[in-house]
Amino acid sequence: MPVFDFSDRTVFVAGGTSGINLGIAEAFAQAGAKLAVIGRSQDKVDAAVKKLRDLGQPAVGFAADVRHADAIAAALKATHDELGAIDVLVSGAAGNFPSPALGMSANGFKAVVDIDLIGTFNVLRGAHAYLRKPGAAIVNISAPQALLAIPLQAHVCAAKAGVDMLTRVLAIEWGGDGIRVNSVVPGPIENTEGMARLAPTPDAMQAVARSVPLGRFGSKQDVANLVLFLASPFASYITGAVIPVDGGWSTSGAGGLTPRPA
Repeated sequence: MPVFDFSDRTVFVAGGTSGINLGIAEAFAQAGAKLAVIGRSQDKVDAAVKKLRDLGQPAVGFAADVRHADAIAAALKATHDELGAIDVLVSGAAGNFPSPALGMSANGFKAVVDIDLIGTFNVLRGAHAYLRKPGAAIVNISAPQALLAIPLQAHVCAAKAGVDMLTRVLAIEWGGDGIRVNSVVPGPIENTEGMARLAPTPDAMQAVARSVPLGRFGSKQDVANLVLFLASPFASYITGAVIPVDGGWSTSGAGGLTPRPA
């Protein structure tokens, strides 16, 4: 297994104050990187920054909503001013709630698209001026809903499919700058808010685990390992890729997560 070394590299993680994204930020800190994280809650930002600094690395954080392009641009500029050119950008902010399409308001649909898709665009577009060129790596955190039609998830399916297509387009447009752009698609990951919402009972959790070919939930470290690889020189010829890290779950059609509207 390769040993990743991100010493003196600057890593910016949007949504990096909780869940999978905080796990990714911690993995980069353990690999020697300088970190910047953003999230909507100042309390969560402060807690994440403390955790990253406790790992022995410089870290800064900003309370910013990915739906607000100006706030994101300000956080990116401040990161550049304090930590230098951004070597790795991870965009992982996301929103979700289970609902049938007929039970969802236009505002509810829009809220998820605004966070997942428009928010990803705001982060990537705002970051371009501050990325190391050539050499920067962007990793978007997508979701199985980008690949699979899952009932009660029309909003997320539409938004995350857009994220993956944005990944491919920017891989083409920004390749000439020496910037690589890829997507990671986490499957069922244990101890995450998203999994708790989609499989809220022990029976539902067991059904999901049984539907994974490897027979288990993934961990946050599993996702972080792939992100670190994609951001590293080992992946220097990989761009425009959409890569599941899901124990083979997407190959089976997500059989354990097919709720039907009442």
